[in-house]
Amino acid sequence: MALYVLFEAASGYALLSAKGIDEIGQNTEAVRGSVNDYNRFVKVVHLVAFSPFESAVDALKQCNAVSEGHMTEELRSFLELNLPKVKELKKSKFSLGVAEPKLGSHIFEVTKIPCQCNELVHEILRGVRLHFHQILKSLKPGDLEKAQLGLGHSYSRAKVKFNVNRVDNMVIQAIFLLDSFDKDINLFSMRLREWYSWHFPELVKIVNDNYLYAKIVNYVEDKSKLSEDIISGLVDIVGDEEKVQQIKEAANSSMGPALSPVDLINIKRFAQKVIDLAHYRRKLYDYLVSKMNDIAPNLAALIGDMVGARLISHAGSLTNLAKCPSSTLQILGAEKALFRALSTRGNTPKYGLIFHSSFIGRASARNKGRMARYLSNKCSIASRIDCFMESNSNAFGEKLREQVEERLEFYDKGVAPRKNIDVMLSALKTIEAKESSDAAEKEPATTTTTSEKKKKEKRKSEDVVADGEDDASGKKKKKTTKKEKHGIENVNGVEK
Repeated sequence: MALYVLFEAASGYALLSAKGIDEIGQNTEAVRGSVNDYNRFVKVVHLVAFSPFESAVDALKQCNAVSEGHMTEELRSFLELNLPKVKELKKSKFSLGVAEPKLGSHIFEVTKIPCQCNELVHEILRGVRLHFHQILKSLKPGDLEKAQLGLGHSYSRAKVKFNVNRVDNMVIQAIFLLDSFDKDINLFSMRLREWYSWHFPELVKIVNDNYLYAKIVNYVEDKSKLSEDIISGLVDIVGDEEKVQQIKEAANSSMGPALSPVDLINIKRFAQKVIDLAHYRRKLYDYLVSKMNDIAPNLAALIGDMVGARLISHAGSLTNLAKCPSSTLQILGAEKALFRALSTRGNTPKYGLIFHSSFIGRASARNKGRMARYLSNKCSIASRIDCFMESNSNAFGEKLREQVEERLEFYDKGVAPRKNIDVMLSALKTIEAKESSDAAEKEPATTTTTSEKKKKEKRKSEDVVADGEDDASGKKKKKTTKKEKHGIENVNGVEK
């Protein structure tokens, strides 16, 4: 049986025939030994035809099709033109060797050309790739390398293209930065408390909030200078006159020693840095919420922005999270406990990151595991909807959240929840109603334009009628063309 080999080069398609394969009994080792030697390899493999790509865009298109296992029309016409005809109900006397099994199956489905992909074909293609610049005489030195470099850059650039509004890497970096800010702000606030407590130790017991403590330190500075003007401004910061009165009384009877102006300046600068970090942390949280509404609106509506972002970050991407089964999503973040339980043959963990959801906290102790399993199931559905749905809507997430609420009532009171199909149908109706309302908002503009067009047409018709009125009015006369005059004269002549 004759063997043909399809080689996809960066500059075009090449079809080669391997005639000496039958003589060596299709021995892979023999072919592998003859690959490195060009003189021996050329005796086995011969170039049948070569079809160059029209442009770099065409080369990228063909490369993408081959990588996806799809045969283009150009490749089909090239194969049908250069390969022997395949007769129906008869065994073919040749086969086509390809590098990709998916591409071979698609070629066979469309053209009925028998294809094979094995070690022998791969060894032959390795030799073709090694000696292709010598097999194809028309190539100039360096042409093949330039084509490979350009196509490689174009192919890689096309693969990394993404929708800028749905970049889950921004969520991953934002949630990492938020966690780092939480640790840093807590550490800096603790350091500020210890530092300023040397001067005003009673303030720590009065003010518990770190952000408020930093603002008070930045505003008050020296406790001995608490005048009425400073106290009035302190009321605006604290928002509680009783607490301000406590701060004033504690400052008057404080046991802390006085500090030098240089120390107070450094403490104030550090307090200002803590305040700035807290402000930026709030802005970063708002940014995370907006990005979650763009990337995973249903997951955010179901389980919250922070927990949803942590799930995406731990999985690596929204696509990886969508691929996870609900059982894996349930214990994401508890891998150490899982492997410890497996090694010690103990009880496996019931939940991981989803434990931070409010639904797990609201469930009773005996129903926490069941609630975690049910919630992970709904999170898996929501992540898949967000990953593969083109429209940006949180209708499914809202309905899934209602379903989880109903499940909580079922565990507590025994109220039967709705079925999944009913919930999904209601979500679809909500989306359709929203789309129809959006379309209705756009319709009035089009209707006004059409009505204006009708009015203009009506005015034109009225003007035409007015132009054709009888001459007895003495105002307007209808203009007649030469043909109309000629027709009137002929008629008058007949009448005479």
